[in-house]
Amino acid sequence: MSFTWWRYPTRRFRVDGIDFSVASRAKGDGLHSSLSMLGVEQASDRTPVFGPDAVRNHFLKASLPDGRSVEVEFGYIGIWTTGIVARMDGQIIYESHKGQTPAYPEKYRDAATENNSLSASLKMAQGTTGAPMNGGVFAKENRLPFAVDVATGLLFYVIAKLTDLQTAAMVGVVVGIGLVLFQRITKIDVTGGLALFGIAMLCISAGLALWLNDDEWIKLRGTITGLIAAGIFLIDGLRGGPYIGKGLARYMPYSDLNPGRFAIAMGSIGIIMAALNYVAAKLLTTDSWLFYTTFVDTFVVIGLVFFALRFARGQNPRSADI
Repeated sequence: MSFTWWRYPTRRFRVDGIDFSVASRAKGDGLHSSLSMLGVEQASDRTPVFGPDAVRNHFLKASLPDGRSVEVEFGYIGIWTTGIVARMDGQIIYESHKGQTPAYPEKYRDAATENNSLSASLKMAQGTTGAPMNGGVFAKENRLPFAVDVATGLLFYVIAKLTDLQTAAMVGVVVGIGLVLFQRITKIDVTGGLALFGIAMLCISAGLALWLNDDEWIKLRGTITGLIAAGIFLIDGLRGGPYIGKGLARYMPYSDLNPGRFAIAMGSIGIIMAALNYVAAKLLTTDSWLFYTTFVDTFVVIGLVFFALRFARGQNPRSADI
């Protein structure tokens, strides 16, 4: 079963006093849609992420009590929005976007239809830029640092569940410093390109946990450290991204990223995530917040990073030797 990483707005319309709705979501195995009448699903469709079938629209059909059929065409309106056109007897009875027919974005059709996997699509994208790609997260040199990042996140979650947030924060600092020392001694890269920055943020986070010494305030340290990190990213970005922007770019499967623009975009994401953490800390219980900050916000960041990549690849001035 694939994980749902994005839900699009539900499109609702009415025919002869009967309520219809079209729900859609992006999952690991493709785009899913379903048509419901009076809250009961009548039809569903799916298109894969890649392959010839990926670019077609979905066609959903339901029968009214009098036997007439309602046909719904569902698809993309741009790359980030979906829309529908409902028809009966060949006549349009509802459009979610007036005058627009859903269609897979033309600029992405070739990449979607000519490849059967993400890696193949990325290779094609690289070919269009003329620049060699970085290996991304799963490149040989990045697999171990990425695995260490995931493992330390899970460690924080488990310790916080078994003990308390203060203990988890201190263990995080000890583990982080230990990893840096291990890397210095063995020369094995286990922290990636942002080791010192990560350790500094861990120490700030742990210091806040000890200073605040209250679960409600500790939940807000993500907002505080997020704003601090965002500020550092933005300063680095304004300087052209020589440290943080460049270090983070190594995890991205592109070599045409402008590190300065990338750092600015990631700093902006930091501000957004800090705000979301504040809302979660205020509205959720400690256990629910812990689950959110360990797992859920990761997928929110992934979605926002797509925008950051588009921004970072939008302008990449040629470097000059001085």
